[in-house]
Amino acid sequence: QVQLVESGGGLVQAGGSLRLSCAASGRTFSTYYISWFRQAPGKDREFVASISWSGGIMNYSGSLKGRFTISRDNAKNTVYLQMNSLKPEDTAVYYCAARKTPVPGSPYDYWGQGTQVTVSS
Repeated sequence: QVQLVESGGGLVQAGGSLRLSCAASGRTFSTYYISWFRQAPGKDREFVASISWSGGIMNYSGSLKGRFTISRDNAKNTVYLQMNSLKPEDTAVYYCAARKTPVPGSPYDYWGQGTQVTVSS
């Protein structure tokens, strides 16, 4: 069993930065791929980034690559999402999710409750 708790969201001006954290319970954290998603009001949830078990493989949504960076510290059971040059359209609730396999289309086993990011213009 893994529990995920996101933190680090808040209100920031356009052009600013935030670092989100996804803290996990459980001793098997390092065996999970972790992804970040976001959902803006009235829009579908969209993929943001993912990171492999060891942190050696990262994938990003094409539109966000270069501004967002995902990383993980398995010793701290935490995955981070560094977000730079934020834009108003980045406003959303950000969620982290965990799954055992990176196979596309495979379901996520665990989700966090989300953290709100609001970017003002």
